[in-house]
Amino acid sequence: MLKLSAVEASYGLSQVLFGMDLEVNDGEVVSLLGRNGMGKTTTIRAIMGINPAHAGEITFNGVDIRILPSYKVARLGLGLVPEGRQLFPNLTVEENLVATEDNRSDSDTPWNLEKIYDLFPGVADRRNNMGDQLSGGEQQMVAVSRALMTNPKLLILDEATEGLAPLIREEIWNTLETLKKHGESILVVDKNVDALTRIGDRHYIIEKGQVVWTGDSAELRNNEDLQHEYLGV
Repeated sequence: MLKLSAVEASYGLSQVLFGMDLEVNDGEVVSLLGRNGMGKTTTIRAIMGINPAHAGEITFNGVDIRILPSYKVARLGLGLVPEGRQLFPNLTVEENLVATEDNRSDSDTPWNLEKIYDLFPGVADRRNNMGDQLSGGEQQMVAVSRALMTNPKLLILDEATEGLAPLIREEIWNTLETLKKHGESILVVDKNVDALTRIGDRHYIIEKGQVVWTGDSAELRNNEDLQHEYLGV
């Protein structure tokens, strides 16, 4: 579905990605892990065309998206839950959701407000509140809901649970587990190895802009030396 090959990306003269490789297959949950500053968000920004890669290949369902502008990437069916949520503060929760509504996966049973409110009852309770009147956890649930309202072929979450209270984190993980059971393809950036190995199929660890390890959940969960070397603080 999504494939990155030898991707390089920079901010001005500062190169961040040095030959990044990554794949997400249809129906998979794949994680991208690494310490802060190693290039995880830059990888997501390169995929979405926010900070275009200057070398390598990025394809989505066989379409070359490396040089496409962000709006065209999104229209192909990539739904982003960005780091920092980035809701529209002057719109209500419900307006935030319907503003992005689409059926980019051509689903026969697309996500709509009713399904979103069933998935996140807390979002339904806050539907008439403005975007800047929500807690961080509520904002994250709305951000996930907003991405789902586009009915993406691939859902991408950058720092899925960063800064959230434990109960909200668990709600997000439970939601991703539910989405996986329904066949949603997901690429997630986070630091919670226990949760990621619970729901993930495959994992990539990135160090200084390139992949240093990839494997399945059992391999990652059981390799404490690997976790300490590349993920420990």
